[in-house]
Amino acid sequence: MLRFLGRRILLVLVTLAVASILIFAITNVLPGDVGRIILGPFAPQDAVERLNAELGADRPLAVRYAGWLSGVARGDWGRSYAFDTAVLPLVAERLGRSLLLAGSGLAVLVPLAVAAGVAAARREGGLFDRVLSVVGLAVGALPEFVTGVFLILVFGIWLGWLPIQALPPEGAGSLTVAAHLVLPVGCLVLLLFAYLFRMTRASMIEALASDYTRTAVLKGLPQRTVIRRHVLRNALLPTITVIGAQIGWLVGGLVVVETLFKYPGIGSLIHFAATNKDIPLLVGCSLAITFVFALGNLAADLLYAALNPRVRHGRNAH
Repeated sequence: MLRFLGRRILLVLVTLAVASILIFAITNVLPGDVGRIILGPFAPQDAVERLNAELGADRPLAVRYAGWLSGVARGDWGRSYAFDTAVLPLVAERLGRSLLLAGSGLAVLVPLAVAAGVAAARREGGLFDRVLSVVGLAVGALPEFVTGVFLILVFGIWLGWLPIQALPPEGAGSLTVAAHLVLPVGCLVLLLFAYLFRMTRASMIEALASDYTRTAVLKGLPQRTVIRRHVLRNALLPTITVIGAQIGWLVGGLVVVETLFKYPGIGSLIHFAATNKDIPLLVGCSLAITFVFALGNLAADLLYAALNPRVRHGRNAH
């Protein structure tokens, strides 16, 4: 297991190194003059050129990357053009909020979707299975802004049960924070439920029809024991992989949800940085999201290996 962990950590480091090169290169070839963006369209050209020289924007790309990477290693991620503040604290604050929202969504989504998938697979073709499959697919096909607007209208405005803004007031207690997160978390659950439910259901059906399940049943083991010890252990492997792949999207791809519920997360921040050509902030946000995505996949790989010893021993899982 330690060797497996070492290989996966090395892979994460290589992934981050390659991602940092690509992110820096792509964001630094965006059209637009950095000095002109900061000083405005009517600034004198000599002032723009002086600012570019001060910022190092006139240096070769490889030199700028080396300087930026050295700063990242020291905890200096540069300074935002738009906010005129250090990038790292700004990114860390927004990332923390996005992690809270994504973690709350996963805490509700995973048990609900897995339990529903297991129940539907055990009654394949039954009324529960058919209804949940159709309803889940229909709701999952809706764009998140449609689902979000529906939740706001029904539970926030018409019924008035929940606040429509996800960000609670300063100094709010845990219950108030939870109440403000209910609607955006509900939006995330409705958006991703169908995908995770169908993945769990399909894996469960395959595991229930496998030879090892039939052998366990023929040995006279109780059905609950067969499900818990033999079926779930194998059926959850593809689901774990899917959850790990969704973490990066949940953290950085929720621009629509954050906009609808006025939640200042990293998704809306990276959208702002791209729109305003704030290169240091855009690079910092992208790197943070990549780091979270890599850690999410690492956690999924470790859990996968814990459930399937053949993976950590380098053998074929099939």
